[in-house]
Amino acid sequence: MKTRMLGDLAVSELGFGTMSFAAPYGEAPPREEAIKTIRGAFERGVTLFDTAEAYGPWTNEEIVGEALAPVRDEVVIATKFGWNVDPETGVRNPGLNSRPEHVRKVVDAMLKRLGTDRIELLYQHRVDPAVPIEDVAGLVRDLIAEGKVRHFGLSEAGPDTIRRAHAVQKVAAVQSEYSLWTRDPEARVLPVCAELGIGFVPFSPLGVGFLTGTISPSTELGATDFRSISPRFAEDARKANQPVLDLLNRFAAAKNATPAQVALAWLLARGPSIVPIFGTRKLPRVEENLGAANVTLTGEDMGEIEATFANITVAGARLPEFVLVFSEA
Repeated sequence: MKTRMLGDLAVSELGFGTMSFAAPYGEAPPREEAIKTIRGAFERGVTLFDTAEAYGPWTNEEIVGEALAPVRDEVVIATKFGWNVDPETGVRNPGLNSRPEHVRKVVDAMLKRLGTDRIELLYQHRVDPAVPIEDVAGLVRDLIAEGKVRHFGLSEAGPDTIRRAHAVQKVAAVQSEYSLWTRDPEARVLPVCAELGIGFVPFSPLGVGFLTGTISPSTELGATDFRSISPRFAEDARKANQPVLDLLNRFAAAKNATPAQVALAWLLARGPSIVPIFGTRKLPRVEENLGAANVTLTGEDMGEIEATFANITVAGARLPEFVLVFSEA
């Protein structure tokens, strides 16, 4: 697989997001199955693996650490701090917490859970309005100097925050939701990243599963699947958003590809510093998604997609209102 740069950090052009092994889509799979899938992604060329303290909490980092231990020096591990998780008990309290003294304890605990001596890419998971971003960036700068962290990232941050953080400690990557049907970063965040030489990591590049074509208006979502409370996954919204899938299906047929591959190829074609991280629990899906690297969308294709999408109105907010309040971008 080809590599791309997140700032000065070289990674595979497609990364693997591991959140689904922490049960946001219903009951989590057995630990051994998760480890097999993560190792299978590495064997197929993936070098960027994304996790977070809050996934579980903690269980996800432990799984990722165990899965990648045999190939630790060949991979990039990205993880995230910022939610108000007690570093001693794992209890997730309401709100955010990026106070430097708290984050330092969190990072030490992360290193133990991951079974490693360094974290290649450390993100602030959400911007904490109670803590100046300069203080957060300064703490990460200190952790880099100590060798515990290699690179600094921000998740769901707005352009002003990105600039202020970057002035204190170089930001390697910004991570936000971005896909064919979630275009929010295009107006303000992507231009700042391009200007400052910061890589961009789209999460949910497959529209939380919708852009794969495997979810229909009649698909039943379990009570523990967070999509069951997502406005965009309400039955009427799924029906209204069918034109997005129709567009992907049209290009999939023309390229002898799947809708998921076209959706990922579209992101890869948006810029050389964009590194989507897809998530799945199944190895065949990993293989399918990695096939996106072999799907070429020409300038004419991209123009046609854009022209068609301009006439489509996406129904439903991407996240419930109580979650969106934590997103600055």
